[in-house]
Amino acid sequence: MPLRPEDLNETDEAILDELAQGRVTPQYVADQLDISRPYASEKLKRFLEHNHVKRLASGLYELENDPRTKENNLSK
Repeated sequence: MPLRPEDLNETDEAILDELAQGRVTPQYVADQLDISRPYASEKLKRFLEHNHVKRLASGLYELENDPRTKENNLSK
């Protein structure tokens, strides 16, 4: 089940902004947002579990669909 906009916090939003710019690694996200690498990794895994990102390789993620957009939040 996809995440909804109300499920997101400020860090989630910031990570999605980074993903919207291109592929990311947990370390890149951590450096950009001044958060720990394990926390960035947890957040990316959460997006992966909800099918919002795909893992291209070990530690490399790409945005698949943004939970903040209307078309991704329609009831199915």
